[in-house]
Amino acid sequence: MRWALATIAALLLLGVIAAAAARFLGRPGSRASIFVSVVASWLGAWVLWGFAGGLLVRYGLLSTYYGALFAPVALVGAIVQYRAHVRAGRVEGLAVFVGGQLAWLAVVLLQNGALGDVWGLR
Repeated sequence: MRWALATIAALLLLGVIAAAAARFLGRPGSRASIFVSVVASWLGAWVLWGFAGGLLVRYGLLSTYYGALFAPVALVGAIVQYRAHVRAGRVEGLAVFVGGQLAWLAVVLLQNGALGDVWGLR
C-alpha cells in the first residue's frame, strides 16, 4: 500500500513540476497540466466516495459499500477524460468526469438494491 501511495505522490509531484514549467514557459493548457488536473480530480473523487460510503455504511443508510470497484471505474474514467479534454476541450472532459461519478453512483445503488431487484437475485 505504501509503494502505491508513494508512486501516486511521485507522479503528482512530477506532473505539478511539469505543469509549473509549462506555465512558466507560457503554455498553461499543456498536456502535463491537463494530466495533473485529471489525476487530482479522480483522486479527490476516490477520497470523497470512500469517506461518504464509509459513513453511510456506518450509520446504516447503505448495507454495503465495496470501494475497491471504484479503481477500474476511475482508471477508465481518467483515461477517457484526459483524451476528451485534449481532443475536444475542458468542458467535454468535465462532462466525462461527471458521467463517471454518475456511473459510480449507479454501481453503489445497484449494490444496495436501491434500484430494485435488477438481476432477479432476491
